Amino acid sequence: MSKVLIVGGGAAGMMASIFAARRGSEVHVYEKNEKLGKKLYITGKGRCNLTNACDMDALFDSVRTNPRFLYSAFYGFTNQDVMDFFEQEGLPLKTERGDRVFPASDKAGDVLDTLRRSMKKAGVNVHLNTGVKALLCRDGRAEGLMLENGETVHGDAVIVATGGLSYASTGSTGDGHRFAREAGHKVTDCLPSLVPFNIREEFTKELQGLSLKNVEVSIYNGKKQVFRDFGEMLFTHFGVSGPLILTASSFVAPLAAHQELKLCLDLKPALTPEQLDQRILRDFNANTNKSFKNVVSGLFPAKLTPVMIALGGISPDKKVHDISKEERQRFVQLMKNLEMTVTGLRDYREAIITKGGVSVKEINPSTMESKLVKGLYFIGEVLDLDAVTGGFNLQIAWSTAYAAGNAV
Repeated sequence: MSKVLIVGGGAAGMMASIFAARRGSEVHVYEKNEKLGKKLYITGKGRCNLTNACDMDALFDSVRTNPRFLYSAFYGFTNQDVMDFFEQEGLPLKTERGDRVFPASDKAGDVLDTLRRSMKKAGVNVHLNTGVKALLCRDGRAEGLMLENGETVHGDAVIVATGGLSYASTGSTGDGHRFAREAGHKVTDCLPSLVPFNIREEFTKELQGLSLKNVEVSIYNGKKQVFRDFGEMLFTHFGVSGPLILTASSFVAPLAAHQELKLCLDLKPALTPEQLDQRILRDFNANTNKSFKNVVSGLFPAKLTPVMIALGGISPDKKVHDISKEERQRFVQLMKNLEMTVTGLRDYREAIITKGGVSVKEINPSTMESKLVKGLYFIGEVLDLDAVTGGFNLQIAWSTAYAAGNAV
């Protein structure tokens, strides 16, 4: 019987431990926290969006970094396989907008309980409050671990599942990157991803807490458009957040980390400028003696109206029959193109994932084993793999964990 040592008891570590144990290995999971799956517990706002029910093409399209590396892993343990696994283990699931899959109970804790039960049933040994100081490698082979208490543990294979750098409070503090470097691996530059943006303009503070649905965001680096998509966003005390912004960050993080970008918000993407102008003109004609502020209030959520009026440059008390065509069309342009300056990304404490990690060029894509050190495996977020929001990053964790768990 081979002895498998897994560093990290998050999503990937737990899943790998189940499949390794089911194949007959003696499996030990070392977790430095007081419980397993701390980060999993807070994913999806505590609901745990555990995968996405899209087709395989969409699955690969959702991966931002190194999608081709995942070909074998994704087909070896597909999103359908993930759903089947959890349902066979007794967790009912449901699929929501955007093919996002959640536990039917809306409780991330139920996903964790299912994994813990499966681990127990498979005979996995769990060591909580047990940090790992270093990997033990000799003559190009992984031989075990040195624990933080000075104890050494020997095994036939080591799986590193320590996560990235995001949400350090859950234990993701970059240990795996250090282990990889010490074993001779290259670690690519890391950045926070799926993370909100800081915005320079002060008006965002006045809009704090306002959520906008069905809007379009475009981001520009100079004159070059680097992102454009449609969805839901949120204003905060520091700038902007919400699903649309988090997705945008996975496209522009390397740029936004080093320079300012322009964000353009289309508040009425379903209407062309001409259609929007006609609509406003109709409103004006129906309310000729009313003031501007009263007529346009129906176009926006209450919190947004005074900001748009201030930015529009038309006196709020001006009667609409006195507003010129040029003033009206400038206001239409503002609604179609509300500009903001992205001054940077929020830090890892607010990032859902880490962009960057252990270079996949040095990892076998079928097994997740290191090409440099025999018996050493890397899975999940510690690798240079990341995807947009919607359950795709957890799918990467499950698929790479399955590959390694079966390979060891």
